[in-house]
Amino acid sequence: MKILAFLLILLPCTVTAGAIRLKDLVDFDGVRGNDLVGYGLVVGLNGTGDGLRNSPFTEEIMSNILERLGVNVNGEDFRPKNVAAVLVTASLPPFSRVGSQIDVTVSAIGDSNSLLGGTLIMTPLNAADGQIYAVAQGSVLAGGASAEGEAATVVQGVPTSGMIPSGARVEREIDFELSALTRLRLALREPDFTTAGRIETAINSEFNRAVAIMRDSGTVELNIAATQSASTAHAIGRIENILVEPESKARVVVDQRSGTIVMGRDVRISRVAVSQGNLTLTVEEAPIAVQPNPFARGETVVVPRTVAGIEEEEGTGLAEIPEATTLSEVVAGLNALGVSPRDMIDILKTIKAAGALHAEFIVR
Repeated sequence: MKILAFLLILLPCTVTAGAIRLKDLVDFDGVRGNDLVGYGLVVGLNGTGDGLRNSPFTEEIMSNILERLGVNVNGEDFRPKNVAAVLVTASLPPFSRVGSQIDVTVSAIGDSNSLLGGTLIMTPLNAADGQIYAVAQGSVLAGGASAEGEAATVVQGVPTSGMIPSGARVEREIDFELSALTRLRLALREPDFTTAGRIETAINSEFNRAVAIMRDSGTVELNIAATQSASTAHAIGRIENILVEPESKARVVVDQRSGTIVMGRDVRISRVAVSQGNLTLTVEEAPIAVQPNPFARGETVVVPRTVAGIEEEEGTGLAEIPEATTLSEVVAGLNALGVSPRDMIDILKTIKAAGALHAEFIVR
């Protein structure tokens, strides 16, 4: 009930949600980042590195790095405790140029228990095409702490993962010419025919002519030549701040673990009657020991004794929820039942099954 009351407080902000910038509703075709990944080595750890017998790949990469530096370690008893094998991930932003720097995330893949104080050795980062687009190196900033004794261990946060701000330098650019596009597709992040139609109308109104056309619920196509802009980038810069009021499906989202209920502003409910109550089953074991009389023959026997009962709580009885045309009326009607959020989740599922809740019901 507290959750629903909280929703009712936030209701004015939800209902009066205004227009949103176009750049927050769509993705522009080709204007996207690219994921990078690499396999490297963190050194300089304070005895918290990989156990090389459990992580032989760490020894292998360490040997390869030293050989490239002119140090031959073949056949040597190589057992350092201050190195750890890691995976390095990053996202290459669109239109990144050679020499620019990007952030990287470093995560241990062996049995190292901390990357605190470590330094990532030069690590090439590959994209899905197998090409190297950046090289990462630098001091790892791990977001946790750990301490270990003979009989206890304490860990706070995740010390086996960290990041290096501006830790990778771009060495190769993505081969994509935005200026060569004659038509640009706008992909809606939440496909909806009404929203796509409004985007088409708003763009055409901005240019006072037909330059955009809705292809489907998730795509609006822009004719770059018809915009008479100096370039594709100029056309995007002109339309990305156009305000459009989006539409979305009516949804009810519930989280059963926390008992959270979130409703969209377009949720509607038909007239329905609800009865809710709980059964409590109690089983208690109270065995007793029966002993023979003094100086008599016999042995002690344990006699089981069980007390079982069923208790039914009063519940809400049969309550009527009137037909609601606004979210505030839906919340008020559900709050009138006077039940907890977890019981409310069960009630909402039952109302949906009865066909009286007109919204998409999502359980997480």
